[in-house]
Amino acid sequence: MNERYRYEYNAEYADGNTVRRRQKQQDERFREVKGGKTRRRKHMSFGYMIFLCVAMAFVAIVATGYVSLRMQITNSANTISALESQLNELRQENDEKYNKASSNVDLDEIKRIAMEEYGMTYADENQIVTYSDEGGDDYVRQNEAIPQK
Repeated sequence: MNERYRYEYNAEYADGNTVRRRQKQQDERFREVKGGKTRRRKHMSFGYMIFLCVAMAFVAIVATGYVSLRMQITNSANTISALESQLNELRQENDEKYNKASSNVDLDEIKRIAMEEYGMTYADENQIVTYSDEGGDDYVRQNEAIPQK
């Protein structure tokens, strides 16, 4: 027996080579009401509807929070990028000013003025005092007067 069932327009058809009597099957989605009319049965209870509403509100709040965080991250990244470009511009400007200032300084002229006009000389061996840095710091702290030899 070749049987196929086809559902069209909420009606059930049986295809095949024999005709059968149709048994009255009450669809579980429908129920009989007075007067012979068929009404759709309610599937969701009130509690289930409340649960779905709360779940949807929770998802909406989480999604809104996520979008807000993403916007804050994007704004922070844009701010960081702007500050980095500003820093690079300031560094470049500083380097240009430093090179300009250092190119205007003539060290030989400064040495000549110091030795001829101010009478400065290089230090002798007996004038040089060395100290050992026992603290491991990059500098020496002077806590008292430097001893004279």
